[in-house]
Amino acid sequence: MTRKLIGPQDYKTLFNEMPGGPEVLDELTARFGKAIYVKGGHEADRETCYRAGQRSVLDFILLQLNRADGVNDDVED
Repeated sequence: MTRKLIGPQDYKTLFNEMPGGPEVLDELTARFGKAIYVKGGHEADRETCYRAGQRSVLDFILLQLNRADGVNDDVED
């Protein structure tokens, strides 16, 4: 079975045009779009890395949405 490649337009359809899509994107942004840096020692460093990993998924989704709108076409994944 051939896997369909997912492109920026698919993200736009999902998050901007499907019922509930904008609300899901708003929740993801509120939950994972916060500042990633945590001040402190070793445990704070771990939390910072954890938050950065979460944030990278949101950043990828937002990049795809921007590309679908013709913004950031020159940025690499």
